[in-house]
Parts: sequence; C-alpha cells; structure tokens
Amino acid sequence: MIKPLVSIVMGSKSDWDVMRHAVVILDEFHIAHEAKVVSAHRTPDLMFQFAAEAKARGIRCIIAGAGGAAHLPGMIAAKTTLPVLGVPVNSKHLQGLDSLLSIVQMPKGVPVATFAIGEAGAANAGLFAVEILAVYDSELSDQLNQYRQKQTESVLTSELPG
Repeated sequence: MIKPLVSIVMGSKSDWDVMRHAVVILDEFHIAHEAKVVSAHRTPDLMFQFAAEAKARGIRCIIAGAGGAAHLPGMIAAKTTLPVLGVPVNSKHLQGLDSLLSIVQMPKGVPVATFAIGEAGAANAGLFAVEILAVYDSELSDQLNQYRQKQTESVLTSELPG
C-alpha cells in the first residue's frame, strides 16, 4: 500500500458529502491520500495524536473540514507545522458562515489556509494540496499545468445557445 501524502479529516461522517470533492481532485492527480473522521469535540485525544504524528507518517499537508464551531482545522494546526487547509462545511442554521468565520479568524502565529464554504472549498483545497506537492515534483507540476490548460480550453470552446 502506498503511504498517503495528504490527509483529509472531517469532524463528522456527515461532512463527507462536502469533503469527497477534495478526494476527487487528489484521485485525478493520482496523489495518495487518506480520509478519516477525527472530531475536535468528541475525540480530542485522537485529534491531538493524529496531528502530532502526521508529519512522521509522511503526510505533507492536511485538509480539515468542519462545520459549526469548526475547531478541527485550528486545533490540528496548533499541534503540527504541516500546512493545514481549512474547509468550512455547510451548517444547518448559518449555511457555513459560522464555520468560515471560525476557521478564517485564527490567531496570529497559527495559520490555517481557509477556503470557500462547501464543495468548491473542498475541491480548491484538493487543488491547493496538489500545488503544494507540485513545488518539488516536476511531473506533478506538468500535470497541474495541463489541468489548467484544459480549464482554459473549456472556456474558450464553450458556446452559448442561440
């Protein structure tokens, strides 16, 4: 089994509908990854252990999705120097705005890269993880450039009806 380079964690199984969009991107680039539920509130000891051991396990960056109070990305960032990419998950009452504000307002000295609420944020976090890994991997960098070129071509060749 290939060791994962990216870890995708979420506070609850219900976050999977959003976080799976990061997995789709990583799969597209053939990047080894893992996905797991690690709750800041229900399994804090597991969360601290996960964060403390991630670098030694070969993880290069962590994509952390959370809804509501959204403590997971920040608490993980407090326990590791790996890049943490925070994805606010849509919440029932405030549509993810509460999650976004919780993640984006990290105190000085404990950064978390914060993405858009929901599916777009998860997909962009996946792409950002690819960019991080591509800095020192020319083959992956070439794949990323091809991906971007395909995006450009799809816009240039799109036609509107009528």
